[in-house]
Amino acid sequence: MNKIPLFFQGISQIVGEEKMGLLILVDKEEQRQLTIPCEEEMLRQFDLRLSRMAVRNLMLPEVLWQVISSQTDLHFEILINDLIDELYRAILYNTETLEPISIRACDAVLLSHIGKVPLFIEERLMMRQSVPFVREATGVAMPLNALSDNMLKEALDKAVLNENYELASHLRDEILRRKQR
Repeated sequence: MNKIPLFFQGISQIVGEEKMGLLILVDKEEQRQLTIPCEEEMLRQFDLRLSRMAVRNLMLPEVLWQVISSQTDLHFEILINDLIDELYRAILYNTETLEPISIRACDAVLLSHIGKVPLFIEERLMMRQSVPFVREATGVAMPLNALSDNMLKEALDKAVLNENYELASHLRDEILRRKQR
C-alpha cells in the first residue's frame, strides 16, 4: 500500500450550510486537495487553534498530547484509509507496533495539527477523492460521494432552481445510487 503525506491547508464554510464546513488538506507538492466535511463544533476547534490564543496550550487535547510526548517514546502516524457512508475513516497507529486505533477523520486532522503527527492518505483513495488544488480559489470542489444526503438534496434543489440540469442529473444519479444500497 502506498501512502501520500497530507498537510492541513485551512477550513472553509459551506455556503448555505451553517452547521457544516470543510477541512482542506493538500499533498506535499500542493497539486491535489482533499476536502473533509466536518461539523460546526470541529470548525470551532480549528478556529481556536488558528487564532493562536494563549489558552489553546491549556486545552485538553494539547495537554494530553504534551503528556504523551514528554513521558513516552511512542511515535504515531495517521492514515486516512477509506470512505464509508460518506464519512472518511482514519487510523491512528503506533509506528513501532503498528497497532491501529480507529479515529474520526476530522479528529485525526486536529490531532495531526496539534501534535505534528504525520498525516497520510492511502494513494488510491487520494486519486479517487482529490481534486486539483488552486491556491487562491474562491470555492472548493469535492466529490459527490463525500457529501451527506442532506447536502446532496440541497445541491440538487439549487441546481434545478438555477437550471443547471447537467449538474442536477449527476446529483440525482448519486441520490438514486445511495438508495439502492
